[in-house]
Amino acid sequence: MLDTLSPTTARPSRPLAVPPVATAVPGVIELRQYTLHPGRRDELITLFEREFIETQEAAGMHLLGQFRDLDDPDRFVWLRGFADMATRREALARFYQGQAWRANRDAANATMIDSDNVLLLQPAHPGPGLRVSAPPPAMDAAAPEQARVVICLHHFDAPVSQEWRDHFEQIQRPWLEEMQARVLGTLVSSTAPNDYAALPVREGEHVFACLLQFADEATHERCDRQLQAAWRIGAQPHRTELLRLAPTARSRMGRDPRPGGEA
Repeated sequence: MLDTLSPTTARPSRPLAVPPVATAVPGVIELRQYTLHPGRRDELITLFEREFIETQEAAGMHLLGQFRDLDDPDRFVWLRGFADMATRREALARFYQGQAWRANRDAANATMIDSDNVLLLQPAHPGPGLRVSAPPPAMDAAAPEQARVVICLHHFDAPVSQEWRDHFEQIQRPWLEEMQARVLGTLVSSTAPNDYAALPVREGEHVFACLLQFADEATHERCDRQLQAAWRIGAQPHRTELLRLAPTARSRMGRDPRPGGEA
């Protein structure tokens, strides 16, 4: 899923401290997209939601959302957050040396073709970053059948400018809200180097990510018909990628699509 750590990989030079409580407003976010062997997505999701949510949170991470990609039946998408890069480094070492990962990594890795499609992101603006419910849904929770989450990835040739960030807040956000899209948060590529080499990330990319939630597929389709045209207003990315996602049963994101409710 994540890493097949050898006994000598990423060992800390000192005992790891007791992990801090996972922050509700992560300063560092990983967007992870896994390409899976055909027909094995549900197998991985079942394993992930049984074995890897509480155990990652106990290590100092914040599990933000898990999704089925609606346009690729063999793609699993998820996000996790950390207070900062130092917390990330220690939390990852703690988890991947821990019992839960050692006991289940072979089963998890057996479902995957590629797990290196990872963007390292940070909030686009100071203050609250992502809106998610807490705590994670219970083990026996049902998946929100109607809710849809869309992640818009705007790729730029240079670091995301303040002009584009302001343009989104002043023009795009009000328009999206009028279209009944709920903006869960905006993120940009982190400038921090990846200091946990056992888990590769995509380097040298400049991305603005907008995370949206829709109450149902019909609402999403109405908005989707106008999204591409809307992104052409003002400062432009050179490429826009849309991830259309269905939350899994234990995803924090996508739990409550009502206006004013927690995501």
